[in-house]
Amino acid sequence: MLLKRSLIIWIGLSVGLSAALSWALPGEATSSSWQLIFLPGETTHGHYQIELKCSACHDAWMGMKKDACEDCHQKELDASRDTHPKSKFDDPTKKGLLKKIDAQTCVTCHAEHEPERTHPMGVSVPLDYCVYCHEDIGNDRPSHEGMSFSSCATAGCHNYHDNTALYEKFLYDHRDEPDFRETMSVLTRDSAINTGERLEAEQQNGPPGSERETGVIKDWSETAHAAAGVNCQDCHLVETDGKSKGEPAVFDWSDQWSMKACEKCHASEVTSFGMGKHGMRLASGLSAMSPKMARLPMKSHALHAELSCVSCHQGHRFDTKQAAVDACLNCHNDEHSLAYLSSSHYDAWKEELAGQRGFGEGVSCATCHMPRFKNDEGVVEVEHNQNGNLEPNEKMIRSVCFNCHGLGLTLDSLASVDAIKDCFSKKPQSHIESIDMAVARLKSKLDARARRVGQPTTKSP
Repeated sequence: MLLKRSLIIWIGLSVGLSAALSWALPGEATSSSWQLIFLPGETTHGHYQIELKCSACHDAWMGMKKDACEDCHQKELDASRDTHPKSKFDDPTKKGLLKKIDAQTCVTCHAEHEPERTHPMGVSVPLDYCVYCHEDIGNDRPSHEGMSFSSCATAGCHNYHDNTALYEKFLYDHRDEPDFRETMSVLTRDSAINTGERLEAEQQNGPPGSERETGVIKDWSETAHAAAGVNCQDCHLVETDGKSKGEPAVFDWSDQWSMKACEKCHASEVTSFGMGKHGMRLASGLSAMSPKMARLPMKSHALHAELSCVSCHQGHRFDTKQAAVDACLNCHNDEHSLAYLSSSHYDAWKEELAGQRGFGEGVSCATCHMPRFKNDEGVVEVEHNQNGNLEPNEKMIRSVCFNCHGLGLTLDSLASVDAIKDCFSKKPQSHIESIDMAVARLKSKLDARARRVGQPTTKSP
């Protein structure tokens, strides 16, 4: 009898535990923090926000989904002109290299849950992996003779996927640029909405009693929304479930805000917001990110805020200038963010706000971390993935730094930990030799060519 009772209890516990695991581990949207006990190790800083959404990367049996990485990162790889795409290793002559390191698989380098081998940029791989394919680099490039293979990814040198601002011709072409450009400004942003004629305060179409909300109506009437004909109901009417039942869609007023309202006019911005650390939880079906979850120091009063579009574009004003600096510093409390207020960048921003500089000549937090770019239609948009140009930070060279600075100062600054901490308030003390090496290598090539044809060697490239 005792054995039978024990067996029944064991079966019951097993079934209960199996049911719990089948609910928790697939990682459906849930706030059950106890799921954390199933993590095999700490998640990297790029993915920890969605670590409870196991199904984002894993199948039902906890194996890696075949295209999990590409589903999120392929567009970024295409834009960077990936220098080590999978197709590169389809070449039969490269097959021998794959026996040393499987370069066609993302998780070879980007393994999760392995904090003991995770580096600052989120890469979980030994720093000397380059040696497996490039052990004879000193023969082709004498300047690299004797260098440690753990230094290949040093800031300003090489990036495995993206060298769009580090390849030799680019370095050579920008070798003698001044630290500061004669003209310093960013692209002028194009309006994302243009739906109708300007609306005045008395034309608001909120629910009965809205006329008493004088402050809200006044704020709305002074925004680009009112200027473009976007009225209250365009954002506050939400669709009921009538359409899902095959009935005509019915719209009801809601005081609650939804990102779907923003997405109607700002689809690309909402999409890119969902790709960054601020919005990736919402994009994954989880609850909103909050500063208390961050791994960087945050202001105590903001710890429980939920991040969404209106976290930065507050209330009914949607002030882009307020969102460009004040919204960031309302939460961030790290050295780099705090040092901004003492930097020449902030001085330029204050001068722009005061009308002492032209539009786009000041430098806000958003200037660097949410750069402007031209989309495929030639329209200037703002990148809302706040981390899109940080890993590695050399991505900032073309999209940000080149608006104001030459390549030499840019490389030295981005490679300097101290310069980053003090928000580039001082000129970096260290020097990156990438440009010098590119110039010397080109000179060597020209000299070799001259000797072959019997001409004098060059004094300079």
